Amino acid sequence: MAWIYLAIAIVFEIAFALGTNATQGFTKLWPSVFTLLAAAGGIFTLSLALTTLDVGVGYTIWTGVGSIGTVILGALVYKEKITLPKLISFAAIIAGVVTLRLAAGV
Repeated sequence: MAWIYLAIAIVFEIAFALGTNATQGFTKLWPSVFTLLAAAGGIFTLSLALTTLDVGVGYTIWTGVGSIGTVILGALVYKEKITLPKLISFAAIIAGVVTLRLAAGV
């Protein structure tokens, strides 16, 4: 169940990151409300995942996969460019996530 909570937390993390851009410095009401709720949801579901997972594993996967999702969706939603250095970084993050998942033994 911890991995399901972590997956949900990652979705919230991506929503939070993308929403932060839409708030325009928290000057837009509804994007700001959405962003704050996404942040709260992410932290809450991450905390549920961390009742079973090691904090180093859970938090690192949360931020790593959240970062990848944010960059990919940022390219789709905000037309940000995905460059070769970004792709290489994705590969490194994915390798780290897989290694952490294997090391967690869960």
